[in-house]
Amino acid sequence: MISFKQLPLEAKAAVAAGLVFFSMMLSRSYLAEQLELRTRRWLLRLQMALFANALMLIGSLHVWRSTVTTFSRSSAASSFCFIPWKIAVFMFLALAHSSFFTLLFLVAEEPYFFSLAAYTCLGAYIILIFFLFTLGSVEQAYKFLAGRGAKAGTGNKNSRTAMKPVLAVMLTVVLTIVGLLNASRPPTVNSVEVPVHKLPSSMNNLKVVLLSDIHLGPTVGKTKLAMIVRMVKALKPDITVIVGDLTDSEAEIIRPAVEPLGELNSPLGTYFVTGNHEYYTSDVSNWFELLKSFNIRPLHNENVKIVSPKSTDDWFCLAGVDDIEADVLRYSGHGMDLKKALRDCSSEHAIVLLAHQPVAAKWALQERPDINLILSGHTHGGQIFPLHAGAYFLNPFFVGLYKVGQNTFVYVSPGTMYFGIPMRLGSRAEITEIILRSP
Repeated sequence: MISFKQLPLEAKAAVAAGLVFFSMMLSRSYLAEQLELRTRRWLLRLQMALFANALMLIGSLHVWRSTVTTFSRSSAASSFCFIPWKIAVFMFLALAHSSFFTLLFLVAEEPYFFSLAAYTCLGAYIILIFFLFTLGSVEQAYKFLAGRGAKAGTGNKNSRTAMKPVLAVMLTVVLTIVGLLNASRPPTVNSVEVPVHKLPSSMNNLKVVLLSDIHLGPTVGKTKLAMIVRMVKALKPDITVIVGDLTDSEAEIIRPAVEPLGELNSPLGTYFVTGNHEYYTSDVSNWFELLKSFNIRPLHNENVKIVSPKSTDDWFCLAGVDDIEADVLRYSGHGMDLKKALRDCSSEHAIVLLAHQPVAAKWALQERPDINLILSGHTHGGQIFPLHAGAYFLNPFFVGLYKVGQNTFVYVSPGTMYFGIPMRLGSRAEITEIILRSP
């Protein structure tokens, strides 16, 4: 029987990841009610950071072998550049691994340079892993198609072996720069017209501005949020809605960064529903109080009547549900409760629902197909290549406007900022201007 010491490093990392994952499940279920909130908050974040790092270690070993060990067996090892290259690769991997820990120690009004550097390395790490795997697969396919009997000189073999990591690194550097430049631009304003069944004619052309996934935390601070608020005010919306993942940190720590939200002054109100990351902070109650102080109303499985400025008899129901992650985390007093959220919302009036995750939107429509419009976020539109495939297949609605049935629409925002990694590749941050049309 093979002992743990005899296992390869990749297998040890996988075992470590499995143990951390088991501890996460244990603390989420059996220990959730026994731990005080602050302890649970730190434990959850520490477990998530350790789990991510254990998984990343498998990839890091592959990166090191591909970009360092491969060259140590060639004439390049005697070059004066080899030692600095080894140090650079080591620092790159160390920064990528440290990114998850910045949530615990480096959150303030504005991002620290270290946090930006660490998360940039994390984004580059994801891209590099993808290209190393893809080029390796292409190489193996070529060998298979060329035939096992084909022989090549040692020089050619070494040259091909060296070309794979060099090409992967070059592509990673180029895409990382493109991604950073893309994410540094202000969000695009996307105007979308949505016909809303049973919307009163007096409310035709009502303007709703949709924000999602701002992720105030290690890499998004007050300056970015102030820019978003200025752009929203310039649009002069009737209603502003924030559909979750506003933050990645506790309210007390990041309060100064949130102050620009107090400048939102939509005449029919500003509303907020939780995303999964609000529950990762374990500080939802304090966030609710902070948002209320800025005249932003959280919709905690509840609804409000949005009354027409032209006629008090005309209105529609705006409802919001807690994010489904609250159920997974067993967050006390929270969890998606559609019946409660839509209490007194009858099909005689138009219904607009705020639900952070597209999965929640799907569940809501299965239970209440009379909902006319659901506004969601969560997917980030994939945020960076090559994560698009995972975001696409894991969500019933990916990004943009979807028509479901005859009188129902779902709009999924690609996110107003980004989570952690200050990069956008194959996606664009967006502030969505939704124009409601009456039939």
